[in-house]
Amino acid sequence: MRRSESSCTVNTSSSGGGGSGRIRTATSFPHLPKSNSREVCSSSKSPCLLVALRPTNVDEERDKFFQSNYTYNPQFQYQDPIPTGVLAKYSHASEQFIIQAIRILHAVLEKYGTYENFEVATGGNRLSKCQIWTNIRKYMLKEGCTGEIVVQLTEDLLSQAVMMVENSRPTLTINLSGARQYWLEGMLRHEIGTHYLRGVNNARQPWHTSDGRRQYGLKPANPTEEGLASLHSVLFRKNPFLWRAALLYYTVCRAAQLPFSMLFRDLQQFVSDPKVRWEYCVRAKRGQTDTAQPGCFSKDQVYMDGILRLLRHRQTIDFQMLVALGKVSYEDVDRLKKFAMLENPRIPHFLRDQERYQQQLDYIIEVNQLNDEELSFLLPK
Repeated sequence: MRRSESSCTVNTSSSGGGGSGRIRTATSFPHLPKSNSREVCSSSKSPCLLVALRPTNVDEERDKFFQSNYTYNPQFQYQDPIPTGVLAKYSHASEQFIIQAIRILHAVLEKYGTYENFEVATGGNRLSKCQIWTNIRKYMLKEGCTGEIVVQLTEDLLSQAVMMVENSRPTLTINLSGARQYWLEGMLRHEIGTHYLRGVNNARQPWHTSDGRRQYGLKPANPTEEGLASLHSVLFRKNPFLWRAALLYYTVCRAAQLPFSMLFRDLQQFVSDPKVRWEYCVRAKRGQTDTAQPGCFSKDQVYMDGILRLLRHRQTIDFQMLVALGKVSYEDVDRLKKFAMLENPRIPHFLRDQERYQQQLDYIIEVNQLNDEELSFLLPK
C-alpha cells in the first residue's frame, strides 16, 4: 500500500522523531485492533475483517472504471476467501433512518450548494505535515496522553483515520486528505478522545476479556462506540452536520439495490468529485466480486444508527460514565456501575463540562433537522 513515511511517537518536544514519552504495551489495550497490516482494521480477529475485504486489484479496477466513462462494473479479487458468514451478516441494508439521512444531505446542499463548498467552508485548508504534528501534540496535552501513541500519516486510506495496535504500540494512522484546518481536532476526538480512552478504561474493567463480557452479559459495544465517536467528530463545530454518517448510510441502502456503476451515478446528486464517489462506492460494495450485481457491505450504517440512538437517549445517559466503563453499550451503563473500577478513569477533556456537552448535543439535533418527537417514534425504547 502506498503510504508516506511520516510517523513518530508524539511527545512534548518539537522534533518529529520518537521521544522520551512512555509507550504502553499492546496488552494494555485489548480493544484496540491488532494488526501488522497498514490498512484499516475493525477487530482483533485474524485475518482483520476490513483488510480481508479490501480488493487486491482495486487500483487496476479503478483505472478500468474511469476509462470506461463510469460504465464498467468492477470485478474485485481478494487475497483470501471471505467467510460466507461474515458476508451474510453484513449483506442486508437497513432503511430505518433513510429519511433522516437524506434530510441531512439535502440540508447541507441547501446551505452550501455542493459538498465541495461544504468541505472548504467547514473544513478549512488542508494542513501540512508540520501543522498536523503541531495540532496532534496540542491535543495529546489536552488528553494527558503525550508519548502514549505512535502517529502515522498516510495518503492511501479509505477512512479518514484509524486507531489500532501495531508492533505492540497504540498507533493512530491519519489520512492526509482529510486533515483539514477545522476538522482535525474532531478526528482526534473521534480516535483518541473516544476509541483510545474508552479502550484504556476498558482494560481496567472485569469485562475486559471476551469471557468477561459474556460473564456480565454485555451487549455489543456497537452501535454505541461508533455513534459516540461520530458525535465527537462534529462536536463544537459551527455547523455540526452529520454529513459523512448520513452519506455512508444512504450509500449502503442504494448499494443493496444497484450495481456499482449505477450507484456511482446516483451519488452524483450529493458529491461531484468522481474520486470521492469511487471511495464511497468501494466501501459499500466491498466483499463483492461481481459488482454488476446489487449488494452491499452494511457495516458503515453503524455510525448513523449509533448517533441517533445516543441522541434519542441523551438526556438520560451519563456520558462520563459511558466513557469510564470502557467498551460498553449505553444500555448497559446503569447495570454495570456497581461492578466497575472507577478510580481515576480517563475522561476526555471535552466531556468534563457535562452541561456544555449536553448543549452541544442539542445543537447537533437542531442543525441536522432532527427532533425528539421523531427520534422517540423511530426508537420507542
